[in-house]
Amino acid sequence: MYEPTSEAAGHPPAQPRDPVAAALGNASLLGLGYLLLGRRLLAAVNLAVTVVLVVVLTTVAPFLWFEVLVLGWWALVVTHGWFLARGDGANVGRQRMIALSVTVVVFVVVGLLRFDAGRIDDTIADARAEGDCGKATDALDGRWFGHRVANAPLVSGEQATREACRRLRTANGELAEALSGHFSKMAVAFAWFASVRQELPGHEAMAAAALGGFLHRLPTPDACTTSEIVDWLSEHASAGPVPERSAATVARTAPAAFLGCGDRMMAAKDWATARTRYQQLVDGYPADSRVAKAKEGVTKATQALELANVRGLLEGSTGTAPAYCDTPAPYSAAAPYGKGTNHALFYGNDGFSGRFPADWRASDAAQAVLVVCLGEAEDGTPVQTCPYENKSLPEFPTDVTFHKIAVPLKAYELRTGKLVVDTKVEVGGTSCPKVLHYRSYGSDLGPPPDTQVEASDADVRAAFAPIIQK
Repeated sequence: MYEPTSEAAGHPPAQPRDPVAAALGNASLLGLGYLLLGRRLLAAVNLAVTVVLVVVLTTVAPFLWFEVLVLGWWALVVTHGWFLARGDGANVGRQRMIALSVTVVVFVVVGLLRFDAGRIDDTIADARAEGDCGKATDALDGRWFGHRVANAPLVSGEQATREACRRLRTANGELAEALSGHFSKMAVAFAWFASVRQELPGHEAMAAAALGGFLHRLPTPDACTTSEIVDWLSEHASAGPVPERSAATVARTAPAAFLGCGDRMMAAKDWATARTRYQQLVDGYPADSRVAKAKEGVTKATQALELANVRGLLEGSTGTAPAYCDTPAPYSAAAPYGKGTNHALFYGNDGFSGRFPADWRASDAAQAVLVVCLGEAEDGTPVQTCPYENKSLPEFPTDVTFHKIAVPLKAYELRTGKLVVDTKVEVGGTSCPKVLHYRSYGSDLGPPPDTQVEASDADVRAAFAPIIQK
């Protein structure tokens, strides 16, 4: 019995369905297989899901497990396309050719991109091993979105190298400022090195290269800048990259830097810093050929500090006792107290010290042997008693006893700051003059019972000479 075809019945002919073409078309992940089957909605959904997966893969979840998820989606749409077309044995060559062509192009493009991503990854790996951030950055700059789509986990993992190089460039900038005298930048730079080591492992060679470039620039033209950097490296280098190279750089540059900085600080009269730098060379590098000069520097700096201290203690008027008389201090460059004229600095009791000859005096602590502190004059040994008229009772003369002039004296050897003389110097002179000049007070118009002799300059000098001239 004759049955009319769908065309004869007034319906359009059915679209041939080829399972192979549908599967191949869907293998492109572009929904082509669904289009060949006339399933436009499915094709749109397929394409939308693919776009979402690509976006997520390249932004949110660039991990291997997500690539497996994408592969699962690929297998699903291929299988689904095959089963949708199953049951019709028609072999439509044109559909297969279209599906195969598009899918092959997609696979070839993805394959080439994955290959190129691998090539770039090898270049980046070589750069990491060589410590070459410039080479690695150039390779990273050659990446584009297609590489990320083709191999998101690989490309994403390489971003650690970009970040490591960014941190190391920042560290380099901090080290450059340290070379200019901003020593606090050393700690900042080493903090960046530590962050690379702790958070971005695998970039140790790059960190070593970054620090190596800095070490190669030592010593700086300024010996004191180099000394500061060397001090910091000596204490902290073990926490940074290539500690052994840092230690070698310290050993290479420190002796000359310490000596040069000491000399510079001596010229600037910063004797404390100068002595510290010289002493660092003496203590840290005893076999270095510059140690003898550094020891001389230590001595000179110490003496300069002593002299500055002594001068400070001697500040004030010569008519009063300075702080030195209570807290003496040494100036080791001074000559020792001994034979000959011991030039001195005199303080207190100008009435006597002003009568000393000029050749006893030192103009400054740098030329002095002694510091002599004089007290107020007192009555010393009695030498003679004579009667003098008492105006209140003329018929009864008053006996007046004349005494040598006793002057308390302390003399310090400036070289050691030690007390070498502690005595009362007695100054002789004339006594019992025919007319005694005195001042009376109140109702008592008589002469004082005790008074001091009249001392000449020769008498004063004779009394003090044994202390000054040995």
